[in-house]
Amino acid sequence: MSNQAVPPAHQPFESAEAADAPVVTAPDGAVVRPLLVLDGLGSLAVFELVPGQVSHAVSHATVQELWQVTAGSGELWRRQDGREQILRLVAGTAASIPLGTAFQFRADPDAEGPLRITAVTMPPWPGTDTEARPEQGPWEPTGR
Repeated sequence: MSNQAVPPAHQPFESAEAADAPVVTAPDGAVVRPLLVLDGLGSLAVFELVPGQVSHAVSHATVQELWQVTAGSGELWRRQDGREQILRLVAGTAASIPLGTAFQFRADPDAEGPLRITAVTMPPWPGTDTEARPEQGPWEPTGR
């Protein structure tokens, strides 16, 4: 017997354009454009921070994420189980946010455009107020 998840049968083909996606604000303060969902498996979204913007530090209660930077530059801070790291973010950088990891990210203030990250959330983002838990990060967040 395989340990791999079996996808639900007969899911429709879907497609999306980031420019046409609804714009929402994530609990960490980033602008998010939700794109696609595979029921029970994962969701895909694009996150953006404008130059100089710093997210709020959070951890997730039930989801984990895979990120790839597609534009801009900045930094990602992660902390889990007594270890922490600050990762430089530039186009092409990929990073994981395992379940329960505290994280915070920021866009370089002198960047020519926004820090843009495409992310897969597994399982799909649940849309609850309790999913993103506040954490203490290394930087002072901007905004709300």
